[in-house]
Amino acid sequence: MRRPERQTTRTLPLLICLCLCAVRGTPPLAAQLSYLETERLRLVYFDPSLSYLAPHAARCFETSLRFQTERAGFTPSEKITVLLKDFSDWGNAAAGAVPRDQLQFDVAPMDFTFESFVAPERMYMLMNHELVHVATMDRAAPADRAFRRLFAGKVRPLAEHPESMLYQYLTTPRAAVPRWYNEGFAVFGETWMAGGIGRAQGSYDEMVFRAMVRDGSRFYDPLGLVSEGVKTSFQVEANSYLYGTRFFSYLAYHHSPEHLLRWVYRGEGSKRHYAAEFRRVFGRSLEAAWSDWVVWERGFQEANLERIREFPVTPARDLSDRALGSVSRAHLDPDGKTLYLAFNYPGVVAHVGAISLEDGALTRILEVKRPSGYSVTSLAFDPDSRTLFYTTDNKALRDLRAIDLASGKARTLIEDLRTGDLVFDRSDRSLWGLRHLNGIATLVRVPQPYERWEQVRSWPYGEIPYALDVSADGALVSASVAEISGDFFLRVWRREDLLEGFFEPLAERQMGSAIPLDFTFSPDGRHLYGSSYQTGVSNVFRFEPATGAWEALTNTDGGFFRPVPLGEDALLVFRYTGEGFVPARIEGVEPLEDVNPIVFLGNETIRRHPELAQWRVGSPAKVDLDSLITGEGEYRAPRNVGLESVYPVVEGYKSTAAYGLRLNLSDHFALLQGEVAVTYSPDDALPSNERLHVELGLRHKNWRTSATWNDADFYDLFGPTKTSRKGYSLGVGHDRLLVWDEPREMELTLDLRFYGDLERLPEFQNVAATFDELLTAKARLHYRNLRSSLGAVDEEKGFAWEVVAKANHVSGETIPSLRAGYDVGVPLPLRHSSIWLRSAAGGAFGDLGDPFAGFFFGGFGNNYVDHAAIQRYREHYAFPGLELNEVGGRTFVKALVDWNLPPVHFRRAGGKSLYLTWARTSIFAAALVTDPEETARRATSRGAGVQVDFRFVLMSNLDLTLSLGWATARAGDGRTGDELMASLKIL
Repeated sequence: MRRPERQTTRTLPLLICLCLCAVRGTPPLAAQLSYLETERLRLVYFDPSLSYLAPHAARCFETSLRFQTERAGFTPSEKITVLLKDFSDWGNAAAGAVPRDQLQFDVAPMDFTFESFVAPERMYMLMNHELVHVATMDRAAPADRAFRRLFAGKVRPLAEHPESMLYQYLTTPRAAVPRWYNEGFAVFGETWMAGGIGRAQGSYDEMVFRAMVRDGSRFYDPLGLVSEGVKTSFQVEANSYLYGTRFFSYLAYHHSPEHLLRWVYRGEGSKRHYAAEFRRVFGRSLEAAWSDWVVWERGFQEANLERIREFPVTPARDLSDRALGSVSRAHLDPDGKTLYLAFNYPGVVAHVGAISLEDGALTRILEVKRPSGYSVTSLAFDPDSRTLFYTTDNKALRDLRAIDLASGKARTLIEDLRTGDLVFDRSDRSLWGLRHLNGIATLVRVPQPYERWEQVRSWPYGEIPYALDVSADGALVSASVAEISGDFFLRVWRREDLLEGFFEPLAERQMGSAIPLDFTFSPDGRHLYGSSYQTGVSNVFRFEPATGAWEALTNTDGGFFRPVPLGEDALLVFRYTGEGFVPARIEGVEPLEDVNPIVFLGNETIRRHPELAQWRVGSPAKVDLDSLITGEGEYRAPRNVGLESVYPVVEGYKSTAAYGLRLNLSDHFALLQGEVAVTYSPDDALPSNERLHVELGLRHKNWRTSATWNDADFYDLFGPTKTSRKGYSLGVGHDRLLVWDEPREMELTLDLRFYGDLERLPEFQNVAATFDELLTAKARLHYRNLRSSLGAVDEEKGFAWEVVAKANHVSGETIPSLRAGYDVGVPLPLRHSSIWLRSAAGGAFGDLGDPFAGFFFGGFGNNYVDHAAIQRYREHYAFPGLELNEVGGRTFVKALVDWNLPPVHFRRAGGKSLYLTWARTSIFAAALVTDPEETARRATSRGAGVQVDFRFVLMSNLDLTLSLGWATARAGDGRTGDELMASLKIL
């Protein structure tokens, strides 16, 4: 029998109270935001921490937009919104034009590792880069403007209504382009808008393609680049920048910069598809021009290799039989036989490890949580206690940690220190580092026992110290410094001077625009060894602070980095290859008399097309900002909500189609979003009170509210899973992150929903509702700590768990239930392969056979066309091989063994508008026991199956996944079944 109402109705108020407690004390984000407006700009920033930077950012914007208006003829379709934030420890930016023109900037200093970024003043450079993106995507032809008027805006693609993908292409076709196209032109533009300072003139880019020619490496074609090259290389998406920039530079060199503007910027008479427009502008296909570039590039780099080799090339003996991808700074053990460093390459989760200098054996010590791009982590070494200090969360809010090499025990020293470039001062056992906060770099000292930090010096915005080091005796401190003028310096201070507040350097080397990289003291403190692209090639140099002597020590045709002195005449270096950096040893090191510089494609381009000099946008300091400001104040999302778009949609309801409109609302940052969808089913077979379908939704930060009437869904047109339901519903929900320490996340999700006029249970389409009204309260606590390596298409290791408490209030009675799940996975020796154990158990407290007190299982659960999870067989309710909701029970225990095979990547499978990028196979076996506590009702179901997922990309950046599955199962009552599944997931 059901429990008496007086004993069970307490559950519902308890869950409602939990909802209220979860949001108690949450500060409104809008209260932290202020804005500054001009005629064309809405600059939003966190006040007061970034107030000092807002005027400079606004001037950079006005300067850059003036170039886009005058040179490219771009008139924004709306006021452009720019957000300044400090959520990352490294500078970065992003831009979009759908549904609105928007730029976002992380204001921290940039990462100069390996000179993969070259501009000292990041706001000026990033503003130029991101506004090129906005101009490229937002500029419209007459047809685009007509569709924008028709749909009341630029349409954002939404999985709930895949028709929106077509509408996006009609309103903003230049948003549907490959990343190499967008980034290539933006990097080309940023370089020449800054007067030739940028990655289109970058030595790192030259090295990448020179090494490819030297090593006989394969050049990706446009399709191979986007389908394989940005996924399997250690550089991943950086390849989009490298290839795209190089191809655009080649086109400018052989044609003209004006040809690039004509190709990229949409206008009257231009073709909608970027490749069709290429043929119109250049008179040949994109693929043919790309092939011509590859042939030309090989010849260009062969000539550079010949120039370098006019002087003897420094021999280096590799210490490892494989490339290590990206590498951190390395430290030599006192025994002289072991090198400690961190590395990150495809197939292995980023690690701190050790390399034997005798046989090259590689030992993994511990994983690095959230590694950074090229530098992996900041690593320091105490040789006396044999302790390695390192950083985690290297992209944002870095933590300081340490591992005792003798015991293998690791511990956290200071959370959210936001400090890198760590070095160990052996004289007093302190750590030194550089801290990034609110766009400012600060030299800090962390004394033993490493529980607090001390500020030594903060540099003003625009000056960026990096590559810190301390001499072995603790007397000297060195760092490279980028100044806002564009000049770089290598500087040396007395440590005691710094501690006493005296910051005049003891010695310095002015490098001009050549970036000094990773200079470290020799054991005797007499010299600093580092690398620089002074000749366009990264070679090792030696600087003597006492005399100012500067000497080149190597001549390589590739690139040498992160040198470690091994004695008077020996060096350990990291040699660049296309697969990453290889540790190598150089013997007989002596100063060189001369080395040859290389020829840069950028220099050749401006020599042939001097009009590029007119692209320079000038100094933002000349902008009279006060005369341009039209408003200032506090940014509040509700006051800034506007119409985003309106467009026709189609939905499924039961076995009929419904037609209507969807309206989208949002503020500029989507802090507040709303939608209204109204459709009508014209089918006469439906009762008149079921033909109208309405859905209302509103989201404000962590809150969700919604209401439905005869809820319909696009994917119900395809089945077999149906989510549309007769009746009405009202709901409110709240999502709260309790732990956000990627990859560790814990989220609490709370939902309260009322249903009326029910025919079927909301979650189980084949289970009839015994009452027409239902109030449901649910709380879900979910934790995950899942990791994967570069190039992975799925999580490869870690664990996750969830606990779900639910209460159904029906006909005056409350029926609570509880469900929990736990998943754990380990990687296999096969690259990108892992095996997982997924388990779940649950129980309800109502009567046996009551549908509101039951759990139901069966089927893969995927629709023929879908937008939910791809591998639905992993969900607790799925049981492939059985019919949907075929097996039920008041309690259950379930286990699933899941083997993910290595994915297959495809280089050429498809065309520019639709291509296949990878395929992944999973093999699984499951067992389910329902009502295990009831001997008479206990039933055990078993099954096994396989699922293959094929990832396609539509219109360059929209993911489609075709899943094919087969499973066989035997239910507890002896019934057997087989199931074939085919499903296309959209977005």
